[in-house]
Amino acid sequence: MPDLPTPKDATESALFSEGWDAVLSYADLCTSGSLTAHQLATEAFTLGMREVRAAASTHVRGAGRRTARLPTIPALLTAVRDTAAAWEAGGQGHKLDPDLRLWLNSGSAARFTGPPLERPIALRGLRDMQEADAALLWLAEVEALPLPAVARRLGLDPATVADELDQVRSLFRDRCHRAHLDTPMDAQCRSYARLLDAVTRSPAADAPDDLSRHLATCVRCAEAAACLRLHGGGLPAALAGGVIGWGGLAYLERRRRAAEVRLAGRPGGADPAGGDPEEGTGRSRVLRGGLLAAAVLLSALALGVSMMPFGGSGGDTAAARDDRQPVADPSVSRTDPTPPASPTAPSVSTPSAVPTTAGSRREKPDPEPQGTSSAAPQPGTDDDTSAPATTCRVAYDLVNQWPDGFQATVTVTTDRPLAGWNVSWAFRDGQQVGQVWDATVHQSGSRVTATAADYNRTVAAHGSLSFGFIGTWQDRNRAPYDFTLNGTSCTAG
Repeated sequence: MPDLPTPKDATESALFSEGWDAVLSYADLCTSGSLTAHQLATEAFTLGMREVRAAASTHVRGAGRRTARLPTIPALLTAVRDTAAAWEAGGQGHKLDPDLRLWLNSGSAARFTGPPLERPIALRGLRDMQEADAALLWLAEVEALPLPAVARRLGLDPATVADELDQVRSLFRDRCHRAHLDTPMDAQCRSYARLLDAVTRSPAADAPDDLSRHLATCVRCAEAAACLRLHGGGLPAALAGGVIGWGGLAYLERRRRAAEVRLAGRPGGADPAGGDPEEGTGRSRVLRGGLLAAAVLLSALALGVSMMPFGGSGGDTAAARDDRQPVADPSVSRTDPTPPASPTAPSVSTPSAVPTTAGSRREKPDPEPQGTSSAAPQPGTDDDTSAPATTCRVAYDLVNQWPDGFQATVTVTTDRPLAGWNVSWAFRDGQQVGQVWDATVHQSGSRVTATAADYNRTVAAHGSLSFGFIGTWQDRNRAPYDFTLNGTSCTAG
């Protein structure tokens, strides 16, 4: 196993420590044990830093000539993926996560190294930007670092970094739009390209039904939509999925958790990048004392504050689903009567989807039977008391689960047209909803209400609405119950 490279100076030492933390976090997703993760991280970090240094040297010799290159952390994460592919090709695939192996041998993985015009839109858009702009976008959106920390790391003015980030987001959108138009497309995709650009420019614009149906069936156009829509919170997932590929969503969640813990662990939520000059100097001395010691500390941090490794079979891993919905789901409206579902996402139809272990607490009986509701009908919807009570069907899918969190999607089919909607349900085991896409959520105790976003509030009769979220759980994670649509009880199905 190769030794970690030695940093050349204090600046590179800080870069090494930050890059190692990211590399180890992703390598842990790609393998089945901490020892193997460390081996993969070491090989990938050595490869990645060699390529980063070579690219930097080429940039200097070119006297500032613009070249297509990724910022340091995305480049290092790419090196993890490339090293994993080399393990698979060299007979060491048994060390990797089984679902990663399947992905590496699929057409999805081939897109990242195939013809440039066939690669993911987000990857092409990021590579087409100046490295400093791309680094600002990645650190703020994917690594979830506070803007003052990003400004210090990139040498920017903290007072203006927010405005600069807005400009960089717009620049990324323009690059992705150009990349989408350059992509070989069939006649149908080409006909929707201009409309997609117009709809995603405004947070209040509604996607026409035919465009929504197209986005529900075309992966390339859905990827483009996620990159072009800067509002709605889908940009981080678009970047992570489009640049990393397999495991992008799981990596994104890990980095957000790590950022939260780092801030919570410092007095007053101070930034660990070093707002205090003396503290920054001390940290530089520690880093110059040897990368290995820093790597050990950062390894503990990365594995301790992140999600536990996704072990087990492919049905229980988070990263396997990142390929199936890497960037399309956070911002794309779904109004098609039969929206596509993840082919391997388990459908949760019973209260005991997650088995309990010995010694777990005894559950109390459910306080309400299925089908009762305390929510009131909402304005703008049909409220005919003489009509049958059941006019909607709901499907709750537990897409992923890890030791303290999970990802789920809710799909509701309505028999009546909707000009606005909210979906309400009750959790059985104290689960809490966190990140949400395609809806806004309010939770009060066990009761959760999801309200339509501006772009998907209209649903045709016999059409479907869908949204997803990431949540947390303890002890048990049974499926929720008592689903209602605008106050009307829904049946499972």
